[in-house]
Amino acid sequence: MGLEEHMMFLEKMSQLIMSALPKAKHSSLFNDFVESEFFLIDGDSLLATCICEKSLKQGQQLHFFYVIECYLMDLISKGGQFAIVFFKDAEYAYFSFPELLPLRTAFILHLQHNTTIDVQTEFSGCLSQGWKSFIEDSYPYYLMVADEGLNHLQTHLFNFLIIQSWAIKVNVVLSSGQTSNILRLYAYLMPSMYTNQTFFKENKKKIENAYKILIKQLQECRILALESLFGNLKWKNMMDEACETISLLKQLWPEGSDIRRVLCVTSCSLSLRMYHHFLENRNKTIFDQNTDIQEVESNCLNMMQEMEDLCKLHCLSVVFLLHLPLSQRACARFITSHWAQNIQTFLKMKKWCEYFILSNINIFEFWNLNLIHLCDLSDELLLKNIAFYYENENVEGLHLNLGDVIMKDYEHLWNTVSKLVRKFSVGKPFPLRTTKLSFLEKSPSPIKDTSKENIPNLGFIPMSCELVDKFVGDILKDLPFLKSDDPVVTSLVKQKEFDELVHWHSHRPLSDDYDRTKCQFDEKSRDPRFLRSVQKYHVFQRFYGSSLESVSPKVVVTQAVKPKSNFSVPKNKKAHETKAEIITRENKKRLLAKEEQKEEKKWNAVSFSIEEEMKENLISGIKNLEDFLKSCKSNSVKFRVEMVALTACLKAWKEQCRGKGESTKDLSIAVQMMKRIHSLMERYPELLQEADQQLIARCLKYLGFDELTSSLYPTQVVRDDIEEKKMDKYSVGMGPVRFQLQYMGHYLIRDERKDPDPRVQDFIPDTWQRELLDVVDNNESAVIVAPTSSGKTYASYYCMEKVLKESNEGVVVYVAPTKALVNQVAATVQSRFTKNLPNGEALCGVFTRDYRHDALNCQVLITVPACFEILLLSPHRQAWVKRIRYVIFDEVHCLGGEIGAEVWEHLLVMIRCPFLALSATISNPEHLTEWLQSVKRYWKQEDNTMGKNRNAGYCASSHKYQFRMKESYKVRLVLYGERYNDLEKHICSITHDDIYFDHFHPCAALTTDHIEKYGFPSDLTLSPRETIQLYDTMFQFWESWPRAQELDPEKSIHCKNKIVIKKLDARKYEESLKAELTSWIKNGHAEEAKMVLRNLSPDSVFSSGNTVKMFPLLVEKLRKMEKLPALFFLFNLGDVEERALSVRTSLEQKQAEKRSLKADKEAHDVTNKLRKVKKSIEKQKTIDEKSQKNPRKMDQRLIHEAEHTNLLRTLEKNLEIPQECTYANQKAIDTETLQMVFDRVKFTRKGEELKALARRGIGYHHSSLNFKEKQLVEILFRKGFIRVVTATGTLALGINMPCKSVVFAQNSVYLDALNYRQMSGRAGRRGQDLMGDVYFFDIPLPKIGKLIKSNVPELRGQFPLSITLVLRLMLLASKGDDPEDAKAKSGAATRGVRGGAQENKVL
Repeated sequence: MGLEEHMMFLEKMSQLIMSALPKAKHSSLFNDFVESEFFLIDGDSLLATCICEKSLKQGQQLHFFYVIECYLMDLISKGGQFAIVFFKDAEYAYFSFPELLPLRTAFILHLQHNTTIDVQTEFSGCLSQGWKSFIEDSYPYYLMVADEGLNHLQTHLFNFLIIQSWAIKVNVVLSSGQTSNILRLYAYLMPSMYTNQTFFKENKKKIENAYKILIKQLQECRILALESLFGNLKWKNMMDEACETISLLKQLWPEGSDIRRVLCVTSCSLSLRMYHHFLENRNKTIFDQNTDIQEVESNCLNMMQEMEDLCKLHCLSVVFLLHLPLSQRACARFITSHWAQNIQTFLKMKKWCEYFILSNINIFEFWNLNLIHLCDLSDELLLKNIAFYYENENVEGLHLNLGDVIMKDYEHLWNTVSKLVRKFSVGKPFPLRTTKLSFLEKSPSPIKDTSKENIPNLGFIPMSCELVDKFVGDILKDLPFLKSDDPVVTSLVKQKEFDELVHWHSHRPLSDDYDRTKCQFDEKSRDPRFLRSVQKYHVFQRFYGSSLESVSPKVVVTQAVKPKSNFSVPKNKKAHETKAEIITRENKKRLLAKEEQKEEKKWNAVSFSIEEEMKENLISGIKNLEDFLKSCKSNSVKFRVEMVALTACLKAWKEQCRGKGESTKDLSIAVQMMKRIHSLMERYPELLQEADQQLIARCLKYLGFDELTSSLYPTQVVRDDIEEKKMDKYSVGMGPVRFQLQYMGHYLIRDERKDPDPRVQDFIPDTWQRELLDVVDNNESAVIVAPTSSGKTYASYYCMEKVLKESNEGVVVYVAPTKALVNQVAATVQSRFTKNLPNGEALCGVFTRDYRHDALNCQVLITVPACFEILLLSPHRQAWVKRIRYVIFDEVHCLGGEIGAEVWEHLLVMIRCPFLALSATISNPEHLTEWLQSVKRYWKQEDNTMGKNRNAGYCASSHKYQFRMKESYKVRLVLYGERYNDLEKHICSITHDDIYFDHFHPCAALTTDHIEKYGFPSDLTLSPRETIQLYDTMFQFWESWPRAQELDPEKSIHCKNKIVIKKLDARKYEESLKAELTSWIKNGHAEEAKMVLRNLSPDSVFSSGNTVKMFPLLVEKLRKMEKLPALFFLFNLGDVEERALSVRTSLEQKQAEKRSLKADKEAHDVTNKLRKVKKSIEKQKTIDEKSQKNPRKMDQRLIHEAEHTNLLRTLEKNLEIPQECTYANQKAIDTETLQMVFDRVKFTRKGEELKALARRGIGYHHSSLNFKEKQLVEILFRKGFIRVVTATGTLALGINMPCKSVVFAQNSVYLDALNYRQMSGRAGRRGQDLMGDVYFFDIPLPKIGKLIKSNVPELRGQFPLSITLVLRLMLLASKGDDPEDAKAKSGAATRGVRGGAQENKVL
């Protein structure tokens, strides 16, 4: 590669990076990883960025280190875990800046010796094999690099690092343009894209050659820099000279010393020797030119003495560093003069010598060298002050008394310099100046004049505010206050008092939503178009709500509130029934008998066809049979159906085993047989007769489960004349426990309560759900942490129903983090509840920043945090606030989020009513509950102070209805960690233009160090088959494992001799294996544990193909595996749309290939015929209207219409999308409903595109879509019509879109522990899927491991007190409708900052 070609290629690289810069996103660097996030910082990028800090002046070395350490401490305090990398080749870039060479070396040494930061210095460059191996092993979250260096050569080095990082799929973060707040650091992120990776792959040789040429250029710069200063002395000579000087100093100071003294004497002595050498070389050149030798020698001697004087001043400045406190150094004058030109050569030489000394500091390894002051080796400002004094003030007679200690210390240093120089005399320590050369340039004003600047009086303006006085306490007495006659105070003209009558953000009147609602309704009630639009809106909302859940709407009637009985305690039956109760019981019996007869008839009608189908195809027949069981309500009929199915399974198993060898047995038949046995034994034990037990025993015997057979039916089982020795032919070939865990894991029966709760009509709630209902009944507060789709939201609707029943006045506020979730909850509420309310009042209202509907005249308000805060802090809305009976916070983990998190804190501390805080992902719920309990204690104290009348909850003067209820200040924590469905993870890899799937065992994400330090993550659960896989691997890699037999699945205490193994049994067995593996690591068998974890890792390598191009193939593969419907998560909005469109294009191409050549011609012909027939019909219609009706012509018209209908059907059939060319499930929704959904997006921006995609069963969902467009995708996906949706993370935040599979199809900084759990939680639809699948496509293996093993983030306080909030609180306290209540709220908000933080370190 020629030089010109080399420069062109470097320019090409620069252009690639420059094109990516405008696309860089300003993102939070510490999203949500906890103990496992790891990133890298390029040390030279950090140095280059900090050296350009505006406040940093040249020579202020300590300030430079302060800037660096502040930045690094900020990273560490925010939870960052990182390493700093210094490449050896990067040092070459500083040879043009000798003043930075010792600074860089000191910086590295300081980090290595004075901090605990991991510093990597062993890599030669970013293209080295060692660096590549390091990246593969550590897999950093991102690499922090500068986009611009100190010169163009360093910029090119940074460019190489960026290009190489992208190539190995590591994201790049720019070190410039960073901002931070108390919790987060924001920076520009440039993700590794496929195009960047391709660029490196295609230009690998060119990149390597260009790098070598660049390094060669930099090495030449070094040679030139050394030659100009040190003449014939090469790099190695200088290193040897430095080592010799250091060795000599060790002999002179055997007791050791401080790095500042050491560097001072060694660098001064070495630089003086080198300068002497420099002058000798120059003299030789001058002698050759026959110049006056005596004059030359005299000049050289003078120049040498001048540099000696400069070194003396430097030694003195170092002594000052040793003895002067920093506060005194800060008072030094600021000398504006620059160093004189004639000493620049020596200064450069001295910097080089400092660099050589610091580079060989390892020679002091066994010497007592104190390195603590590496950050403060010199102070150029102090040195200039000393030089200025001796050049100007000392000669004018101003004497400086240095004192004995400083004098002795200086003398000691200079005598050591004299001994180290050796070759020539450097003069005595005193006097300090023996020459008259001016080291500083003469300047009109060498000292920065600040004496004329007037310092204004500093102090607070006197003011009085009860809220502020109460918050700050006695701190104010120690603060300075201005006097009332101070000009600053008198200049303040008293402005008109501000009263909040408008919204602070939009300046709309606060009264518009509430006061005008009734008159607005009256005005428009007679407008039919308005009424029609309202009607259509409510119809669609109910339809949208019905798509969210299949619950029949409930009419709520206001009732007198009765004390609730405790439903968790069983009722004692009365000794005697009343006559009415006997009649009711008998009536119920008769109704049940009738229902049973009906179910009997239904079964008799379909039994023959189902039994026949089971003979033909067992699995298909069983599916139909299970569909019947779902709709059947009679236990006796269900039992009978199950027995029929069991008999069919046994028959099918016997037939299969007779006809086929052991290797080809279809275990799915055995699975179905055991499934039926589970159902019979667990659900209908009271209906089992002896004959039934015999049949079950026979089935178990045929499967080879002899021990279970004996335990169920000890007597000899009749076996259809089959000999004992032939029974092995029918066996499944493994024990019953292994068979159930390995092949029936997702069918295992969950522990569910069977006793109904009268408060819940639609299902039987679990114990933890009943606890939630008790919380609401007792008017308590609760923090609820349960997995996605576990049923925690039901408590919210129960709470709403309770408040709706109590009165027409009470309000429930539902706070959701996003507008999409607000729309969803509003639709659900409108679909669930109906209530007759007075005119002007509404059941459900919505309040977001851009949409408000019935906000203040509803009983259930759905809003976002910021809007709810507006209402809470409004001084003239406190009457409405008092009506609030309950507040429900959904997705409360947003309390730890990036944007608006402080608002959640404001709300939680300011509401005085009970609340429910819901989340699926909080790692420290105990801390959150403790903090919230402290808030409730405050409110209890305030309520006691304000009097019992305040506890009523309603204002009697404002409302007719007054309800008194005992206030509860208890905050309960309700935890439930068990997912209904197991999640299994899979890695998608691309090989030979095809996609392959490998199962990813969760334990493969762990390391022995992680287990030893943190244990198994609490939410890292295994499916039963993964548990078996773990046991088998443990058994394989430790032959003499003492507990192998004890933990064998067949002999485990949790599963042994159980016909029905439940999910809980499998979970207990899993926990015992995890505990055992942990004990291996802690008891000296870590190597065996390492081998186990390594063996569980998948063999597949990370995808290297074009994942964008392969995306349609991935979707098609999932369809063939019956893994649709699926959500595909991407993090770039453009990619979300692009991937969906690429799938549609792929299907269209597939259809075009399958479509016959004649089909288009036929469609064209039919279209032409249709046009002609349509014209004939219209012509005939015109004739009919003009002339009298002729029967013959009427017949002709009917013929034309029939022909038109027939042609239309033919055309529809011709244009119909084949089933294999669409992912849409046409049976899922009727045409009329589909059209209604499509009509909603008729005039929206993306409406046509979304409709075209939907017809192919595809959709996309992101925050930029119109709410109607989002609803189209959500409704059709829930209905099952759309089965492929690409989406961003906004979909994961509470939106109800469960699916069979979740695919992570793009790596991103936003794909973190929290988002991973939120998104993967969508997989596995309860009631439809027994297992959920999570697929990783284009996600590196180390990242997958981090996602699985990382804990979700701990919630941390956001310090929510801002100037705006303080002013709004002061306004509320002074202008609130109820002053006492307003002051209490304001106090709660300020206390939330102070008291909550004191009681809880995390919040």
